[in-house]
Amino acid sequence: MPILIDGHNLIGRLPTLSLHDPDDEEKLIQVLQVYRTRNRKAMTVVFDPGEGYALPTSRRQGGVEVVYAPHGSSADAVIVQRVQRSHHPRDWVVVTSDRLLAERVTRLGARVQSAEAFAAELDSLHSAAPAWKDRPLSPAEVEKWLALFGSQERSDDLDSAG
Repeated sequence: MPILIDGHNLIGRLPTLSLHDPDDEEKLIQVLQVYRTRNRKAMTVVFDPGEGYALPTSRRQGGVEVVYAPHGSSADAVIVQRVQRSHHPRDWVVVTSDRLLAERVTRLGARVQSAEAFAAELDSLHSAAPAWKDRPLSPAEVEKWLALFGSQERSDDLDSAG
């Protein structure tokens, strides 16, 4: 079941992201890439057009399709258009908490998941990440790795011997 995400709407619901951050879109894409590696669902995130400069309208990044609405349009319009053009709109899940957008895509046959509920899913994935990913190695752990693989000086000695 493909997921179609109202990008800025979701960013506003994630406690770790801010719409005021100039890198908010890229940070969301990184979060979605992690989600996609775990669930393998087709995923498209749609953003409103940028201001003052032209962005590519579509690209793939880490299995996530990233779409920018063209100038003079909106992410909502692109999402509605995609659902309308689909041969199987019931297969789509649209992630948004925009009430009007939710009503429009529901009438077209798509399912809607609130941005808050999807944000909670993303947050639970982050919480379930192994603790070792969030902390540096202790000095004792570094010593164990050095004992196992040798120190840099030893590998330098091996390189010069060849």
